[in-house]
Amino acid sequence: MKAYGAEFLGTFWLVLGGCGSAVLAAAFPGVGIGLHGVSLAFGLTVLTMAYTIGPISGCHLNPAVSVGLWAGGRFEASKLLPYIVAQVLGAILAGTVLYTIASGAPGFDVSKGMASNGYGAHSPGGYSLQAALLTEVVMTAFFLFIILGASGKKAPAGFAPIAIGLALTLIHLISIPVTNTSVNPARSTGVAVFVGGWAVEQLWLFWVAPIAGAVLGAVAWKAVNNDEV
Repeated sequence: MKAYGAEFLGTFWLVLGGCGSAVLAAAFPGVGIGLHGVSLAFGLTVLTMAYTIGPISGCHLNPAVSVGLWAGGRFEASKLLPYIVAQVLGAILAGTVLYTIASGAPGFDVSKGMASNGYGAHSPGGYSLQAALLTEVVMTAFFLFIILGASGKKAPAGFAPIAIGLALTLIHLISIPVTNTSVNPARSTGVAVFVGGWAVEQLWLFWVAPIAGAVLGAVAWKAVNNDEV
């Protein structure tokens, strides 16, 4: 139960920190942090939580990561569903807090997306469904590849959170224009449920693509490191 609680709180922090930076600070007049700041914010949430709850739960914060670690032989199947439930609930609570804060400002319009992920007309750059699907699969695959390598037995001890946090930052720098960057079904769900409409209708892609990518990343890691899981 402590591990599930840690995943709940950790995912809450990821969504509040990452999506909160996008909604509240990205375009703030005169000092908005923009794409670069939002990318860094997501990376920092993972880095800080990895050092905080890594020893308790492994700091997955992401259903796709949990599935990928299972596919890579690093996680028990019996814990998958409880982890995913905890992550999604933490994300929705963060979405609730973010919505409550954001709606306190004049002119707030939740229909603008509240950092939701999307494709087509709802992609920041107008990218197609196919482009969004490929982006999410590839980005998540390499995220898992890095996670498995950085946290492996042969990796330098204590540096995994830095590598993983920087990897997530890089992923956002690449893919925010395409999908607003998910690589995390819980993160996508946590804000989509408040936007409704198109955000919920397109949510399927941000479950299917990250999970498929995570499994591919795990398979790739095992292929080049078949002497170690």
